[in-house]
Amino acid sequence: MMIRRCNKDDFNTIVEIINDAARAYKGIIPEDRWHEPYMPVEELKKEIKDGVIFWGLEQGGRLLGVMGIQDRGPVILIRHAYVSTRAQKSGIGTDLLHHLEGMTEKAILIGTWAASSWAVSFYEKNGYALVSEDEKNRLLKKYWSIPERQLETSVVLANQVWYESEHDGASGG
Repeated sequence: MMIRRCNKDDFNTIVEIINDAARAYKGIIPEDRWHEPYMPVEELKKEIKDGVIFWGLEQGGRLLGVMGIQDRGPVILIRHAYVSTRAQKSGIGTDLLHHLEGMTEKAILIGTWAASSWAVSFYEKNGYALVSEDEKNRLLKKYWSIPERQLETSVVLANQVWYESEHDGASGG
């Protein structure tokens, strides 16, 4: 297995992995936030244009999981973390997360759906903690570009660096 930065030739595979894994959200996240496909091609293009850099775990020449990282100044965001359904529960997400964590000294924030208990649990097992509701709302408005409805139904988790800095970098003071 090898973790590598994804390139333009991986674009279609990234879309496939995201949409395959995101099927887990159907019936879990609010119905008005679910759509098919979950990640349209144009949306992924916009995310990449906005600075999301994807990394992937490859085995036998095939990407099995992807995770994006986005530098937002004082913080790093982990974005669009997905593992192909046939490869889940094999440590791929953890390996990708640890790889991306090793790329920065900055505080890391992760936004996900509040109803996706498996995702929240995954990040908590990897040392992240939920921020308060007020802090979540402030952070989502500051660092993400998401609709108000998604803000209402999401959570934000932060790593220990964020908490140790007493939010200095993330809050601007």
